[in-house]
Amino acid sequence: MSNWLEIAALEEIPVLGSRVVETDTVNIAVFRGKENAVFAIKDQCPHKQGPLSQGIMHGDSVTCPLHNWKISLVSGEALGADEGCTNVYETKVEDGKVFLKSPTI
Repeated sequence: MSNWLEIAALEEIPVLGSRVVETDTVNIAVFRGKENAVFAIKDQCPHKQGPLSQGIMHGDSVTCPLHNWKISLVSGEALGADEGCTNVYETKVEDGKVFLKSPTI
């Protein structure tokens, strides 16, 4: 059985910005793109654990604020010459509300 957790109204997440969802085991950065696409990723860069929620979003990726690693918000993979990966989480938007799917929350 899948669980969807309502986390925010879409308008509460700034365009090209993020909000953090804190759980008992992980913090998840939820980003909103220009076209209202919503992405969720573990709020931790695979390089030095920088807070991705504080990075700059561009397209479907985010740049870590610590060492400028570019991370795909779709796959969690480091882009370019960098190597590493972080978890991504499924999201959906219904009736202006953002939902996060995760059996571990």
